[in-house]
Amino acid sequence: MKTFDYTENIPTLKLSDFTNGDSLKKEAFVQDLGQIYSEIGFVAITGHGFEKEEQNKLYRAVQAFFELPDAIKQKYDGSSTGGQRGYTGKGKEHAAGRSVGDLKEFYHVGKHIEGHSEGHYQPNIFPQEVPAFEEYTLKTYAKLEEVGKVMLSAIALYLELDEHHFEDKVNRGISILRPIHYFPLEEGKQPQGAVRAAEHGDINLITLLMGASAEGLQVKRRDDQWIPVQPDIEALVVNVGDMLERYTNGRLRSTIHRVVNPPVEKMRTSRYSIPFFMHANPEMSLNCLPTCVSSEHPKQFEDTTAEAFLMERLRAIGLIK
Repeated sequence: MKTFDYTENIPTLKLSDFTNGDSLKKEAFVQDLGQIYSEIGFVAITGHGFEKEEQNKLYRAVQAFFELPDAIKQKYDGSSTGGQRGYTGKGKEHAAGRSVGDLKEFYHVGKHIEGHSEGHYQPNIFPQEVPAFEEYTLKTYAKLEEVGKVMLSAIALYLELDEHHFEDKVNRGISILRPIHYFPLEEGKQPQGAVRAAEHGDINLITLLMGASAEGLQVKRRDDQWIPVQPDIEALVVNVGDMLERYTNGRLRSTIHRVVNPPVEKMRTSRYSIPFFMHANPEMSLNCLPTCVSSEHPKQFEDTTAEAFLMERLRAIGLIK
């Protein structure tokens, strides 16, 4: 077993070792990934095939939208969709257990399936003022969904399941691409205790994150110390979400993380971040895998489905009533 250093950053692995390497490299990737996910729940991956220029085009389109006046952005408010599509304004989301909204605004793009006009597969909402926003968010959604499925294949092998174990559990997944704008701040003018993103665990199976435009993301280690997430600019950060932690009976860790407010000299600058929250099909059982339950590791979580768990958590963070 390798020893990974979590003192100043998260480890980096090459996904191409899994997809294009020989059997030894593939197995090494699987075991290293499983160990990291068991210890800290966050990894940076290179060799994922998502070209930097494509990422840059997306960021330019996202920035162009968030630079629009608030009155125009509100035209694309997604409240009527249960927050699943379109724009969510400043301070409307908060971490579970908190009443103070996070210092951010964001936009949701999801999967639309013809014949469904409600719920998880309803049509997307796109801003007319920035045509490139639709083009590049949809391209990014497809790419990150593809990378996410590869990561789940590696996770399945680590759990000694069939490599294709997750395929029929995410083929109609309700994943969300969320461009986020952490807007500039003015010292002393924010609500008491407000931060860009209070400490939380992600709801979904796994989250894939392109390199943010500024520092601020931190992960909480087992010893309760916070470390920065500052991967190589080419890397994607991929972390375990609460659904996968439940499914594996805590064998894989959904680690608490946060986005802290910038130092005073950088408060008047924006931060952009674009996570892809990879969700299961709504009907997927999140009952703990029998292979992850034993006398040494008794069952920690009640039986539930992905849909029931998601609704419970969306209410907890204020996105639905």
